[in-house]
Amino acid sequence: MDLRVFTEPYHGATYADLLRAARHAEACGFEGFFVADHYHPMHFGDGLPGPTDAWTTLAGLARETSAIRLGTLMTSATFRHPGPLAVTVAQVDSMSGGRIELGFGAGWFGLDHRAYGIPFPPPAERFERMEEQLSVLTGLWTTQAGGHFSYEGRHYRLTDSPALPKPAQRPRVPLIVGGRGPRRTPALAARHADEFNLPFTGLEQSARLYAGAKSARARFPDRPPLTLSIALGIACGRTDAEITDRLTVLHEQSRLPPEEPLHGTPDRIVDQLCAYAELGATRVYVRLRDLSDLGHLDLLMAEVAPQLP
Repeated sequence: MDLRVFTEPYHGATYADLLRAARHAEACGFEGFFVADHYHPMHFGDGLPGPTDAWTTLAGLARETSAIRLGTLMTSATFRHPGPLAVTVAQVDSMSGGRIELGFGAGWFGLDHRAYGIPFPPPAERFERMEEQLSVLTGLWTTQAGGHFSYEGRHYRLTDSPALPKPAQRPRVPLIVGGRGPRRTPALAARHADEFNLPFTGLEQSARLYAGAKSARARFPDRPPLTLSIALGIACGRTDAEITDRLTVLHEQSRLPPEEPLHGTPDRIVDQLCAYAELGATRVYVRLRDLSDLGHLDLLMAEVAPQLP
């Protein structure tokens, strides 16, 4: 079971904060370091010093780390046009030496859009745009060098694109699609993605959604099985005080629906993560709410990771 770090810099973070955390995660053995792609805080507070742009941040981290995989959970289809996004992601992938992954979603947080002047169409249109963008992204990246790519959709039209630049990873950058939706999201993941990710879901809901994604993928017998992953809040500690301190941070008042983080000693966390492994999850994104709490990362890698399947 791979462990990756998931951060939420829209709550207020500097690039220096993120770089320090990414380098620490790399040094202690985490497989990936991922950032949420949002602009407006979801927890109440001043949000200072403000959000960082996800792809600007990843470009910097790509040059200042050497081994850890990097990406987004999730870039919203409402934020960027697919052609420029394909260029950006391919370039950052090259800057990293082939370590980038694109987590991609339809977009859901209205405050992002209202606060920064981004159009926020109804859900049906957002999913239409997401599906078209996935087709454009994969088409641009997989078109043979020297060829051209055209696309005619309801929302996006490309004519004779040179489909450049190419990412370092071939045939394309790995794609992550995820969410709690029971129909459209698993269908899009099955058609386009390499990984299906669930955000902070309990065991019963995760089992149901994983089953739906695997069933949808079975309609594409030429594709390998989806990697199944889960993003989780975790409050691990050797003492009750450590556990309580980390749990308090994860329980800060939020605009998000209530979530119950995993919490307990390292052995207890192992038991809880193994329950997700039994459902088929092979990757965990650990929510690092406090970017200064790097000791939490050390503890997870020293006493939890070695016991995972």
